[in-house]
Order: sequence, then C-alpha cells, then structure tokens
Amino acid sequence: MNIYSRAMKVLVLLLIVQLISACGYRPSSKFSRDILGQKISTSVTISAQDPENTVLIKDAVDSAIVESLQASLVSRDQSDSHLELSISKPNYSPIQYDSNGFVITYRMSIGLNVIRYSNGISKSYKTHGTYDFSVAPNAVVTEKERFDAIKFSASKAINEFISKISAEGARINRE
Repeated sequence: MNIYSRAMKVLVLLLIVQLISACGYRPSSKFSRDILGQKISTSVTISAQDPENTVLIKDAVDSAIVESLQASLVSRDQSDSHLELSISKPNYSPIQYDSNGFVITYRMSIGLNVIRYSNGISKSYKTHGTYDFSVAPNAVVTEKERFDAIKFSASKAINEFISKISAEGARINRE
C-alpha cells in the first residue's frame, strides 16, 4: 500500500505540472518584459520642494525593476526602455485619533507620473500609492518614519505601474 500511495503522489504531481504547463500560464513579469524589454534605464525628476525624497523614489524604482521584472538596469543609451519619473508632493492625512483627540495613525499618499520611452514611442502613466503608519499620541513624526512612509507608498505606486505594464503586455499578446 505504501508503494501505491507514493506512486499516486508522483502521478498527481506530474498531472499538476502538466496542467500548469499546458494551460498557457505566463507570469506577469513576462508580459512586462515584452513591453519594457530586458534593459531598462530610469531617471527621476528632482523635486525642488522635497529633493531628499527623490533619492528614495529612485532607489525604490530601481529595486522594483530588478526584483519584479528581473530586468537589468543600464545607461539610457544602452536601454530598450527608459522610464522618466516624477513624484507629487507627499501628503500626510490623519486617519485615526485616540480618545483624547491626538492623531495616532497617518496615511502617506504619493502620486507618481511615469513616462515610458520605448522604440521611439512615449506613453504616460499616472499611479498612486498609500501607506498607513502609527505614531505615539501627541508625538511628532520623525524623519525615519517620514522616509519609510514615502518609500513604502512609492513602492506601492511603482507596483501599480508594473501592473499596468503587465496588463498592457497581456492585451498585446492576446491579439
């Protein structure tokens, strides 16, 4: 009976592998790479109001490209696509108060404008990211909390951009 159950497990595993490979499944990163290519360059427009956040956005964009798309970061003259990014001014909104009326949770919102240049064509995308974070009652938001909130909300906006690119690639492959 033990050999029979082992053989059934192997058979079920092979069946699952066959179904997944036969159904035409493709990861979304494949669709994104179809649009963006393997070599991507990025640039971020520096905000005069908030220049230190530009570095955070640039780092978040670059890590998202490497992690999510498995693409290479190269200089603009060697790239298949170039992404030009600019951020809106970060916006804090109180979303939760304690019983004494002090703010204990904020929401950071960031808008991201991305212009994609590929094969002589440019296309514009607008994305939005939010991040909720807690603070002690009657406390001032520290620089670290502010930078982390900007980084995480920008990362969500970048993931939204990648989702839009993936959907665009899926539509093109379907046609």
